Amino acid sequence: MKFLPQETFVKIYYEYYSGRKLDLQNPVEFYEKISWYKVFFRPKILNQLVDKHAVKTYVKKKVGAQYLNETLGVYNKVSEVDFDKLPDKFVLKGVHGYHFNLIVKEKSKLNRLKARFLLKKWMNKNQYYRGGMEWAYKDVKPLLMAETYLEEMGKTTLNDYKFFCFNGTPKFVQIDMERGTNDYRCYYDMDWNKLDLYTVKIPFYEREVKKPENFEEMKSVACRLADQLPFTRVDLYSIQGKTLFGEMTFYPSDARNPFLPEKYNKIIGDYFVLPKIPNGEKYITSLV
Repeated sequence: MKFLPQETFVKIYYEYYSGRKLDLQNPVEFYEKISWYKVFFRPKILNQLVDKHAVKTYVKKKVGAQYLNETLGVYNKVSEVDFDKLPDKFVLKGVHGYHFNLIVKEKSKLNRLKARFLLKKWMNKNQYYRGGMEWAYKDVKPLLMAETYLEEMGKTTLNDYKFFCFNGTPKFVQIDMERGTNDYRCYYDMDWNKLDLYTVKIPFYEREVKKPENFEEMKSVACRLADQLPFTRVDLYSIQGKTLFGEMTFYPSDARNPFLPEKYNKIIGDYFVLPKIPNGEKYITSLV
C-alpha cells in the first residue's frame, strides 16, 4: 500500500482505523484535520522539529538551553556507540521516529549484543513509511542520540506532560503516568480542571494529579515553542520544579486513537484552524 500516492494512502489509512470515510476537502474532527496536516502542511522546519537531536537547536533559540536534557553523544552508525564511555544510567534514542527508546537504568545488566541489534533495526527504518505517511518525518536522517537518564527522587517513573497547542496557545494537557507499568493517562485544562476526556485502550487515571509547581512556566514554554504553528503537541517534564523539554509532534497517535466521549473529537477539531493553501499551490511550504 505504501506505493500509493500519499493522499490516497492517508484516506485509506484513516478509514481502516476509524471505520469512516475521510473528506480531505472538508475535515471537521481533530484526527481528520491531523490527516489533512500529514498531506498538505509541509514547511521544511517540521523536519527539524520532529528530529529529536535537531530540535534542540530550535529549543535553545526559542526558550533557552536550560530547558534541554544533556546530550551525551550523537552517532551516525551503531558501531560508533561506545557503551563503555556512557554512564551507568542513560537513554539511547533514534532521533528519526517515535518509540525508538532504549532506557538503561543499570549498564552492567545491559545485553549489548541485543541492544546493538535493536539499534540497527531503528537505523533501517523510516518513520514516514513505517507509519501513516507523516510528512514531517520523510526526510529526517537516521541518527542515534544518547541522553542523560531523567529521574525524580521518590518516583520510579516521570509524568509526561503533553501540551496540545493551537496557533501557539495550549488548550489542554495530556498527562501520561506510570509508563511501562500501568500506563495511565488523563487530561487537564489550562486552569488545572480535570477533564472527562480519555482515549481508547489507554487506562484513565481516576484520581487527581497534583498540579506541578512550575505549571505556569511550562505553559509559557509550550506557547513559545508552538509559536506560528497551527497545531503542535509540546511534551515537557517537571522534575523537582524544573521544566525540561521532551519532544514536539504534529501527528498524535498517527491519527488512529480517537477521543472519548465522542463529542471531544469535534470540540478539539474546532480548536484546530487549518491554514489556507496558497492559490496555485498544492501544499503549504511556509509558516508565513
